[in-house]
Amino acid sequence: MREELVQFLSEHVTENRNALFDKVLKDRTKYITVVLEDIYQSHNASAVLRSCDCFGIQDIHVIENRNSLSVSRDVALGSTKWLSMSRYNEEENNTRSALRNLKNEGYRIVATSPHTNDVELYDFDVSKGKAAIVFGTELTGISDVVKEEADEFLRIPMYGFTESFNISVSAALVLQHLAHEIRRKEVEWQLTEPEVLEVKLQWLKRTVKSAELIEREFYRKKI
Repeated sequence: MREELVQFLSEHVTENRNALFDKVLKDRTKYITVVLEDIYQSHNASAVLRSCDCFGIQDIHVIENRNSLSVSRDVALGSTKWLSMSRYNEEENNTRSALRNLKNEGYRIVATSPHTNDVELYDFDVSKGKAAIVFGTELTGISDVVKEEADEFLRIPMYGFTESFNISVSAALVLQHLAHEIRRKEVEWQLTEPEVLEVKLQWLKRTVKSAELIEREFYRKKI
């Protein structure tokens, strides 16, 4: 039924747009996902979302303990339309519930922070399994809860006096490298067929004019 709905909605976009969707979907991945913890500057969060779209990262997990994510349209440039975002903001400790949910989905939690047992970005082994890369708040970085829940720690090598990158720069550097690495290694990084259908349906619903009415028409014809 879902495949038929996708086909039905696809008839309401141009051939070029449909072909572009299919082309981009071939490079989409859930093998790497991004977790943003309490990012409070909208331009930083928006720049990370834009990088996720550019490097084919489909799923974004937003933890809102003290700060709510706000998207700057001028920075994000519409990238949120193409991403699948999950927000965690209903519990006392949203960080722990978010990370444990990701662990249950088979992700290893990788915190971006210098640590005693950290690994440099270029030595990170993408072949060990799916990874959720956690980026912390601008001032203090990842929380103590992330440090407790993390399976691994990732560090970007630096050679100057300054001790850290801006979060949007960190995310871009990490994601560019990992997006390249998963395509070099023998890992199943591409979306499964059900995932392709789900994401394409999401994109069609967000771009087709009067998509809800068209969907209702589809189901009416099926009755």
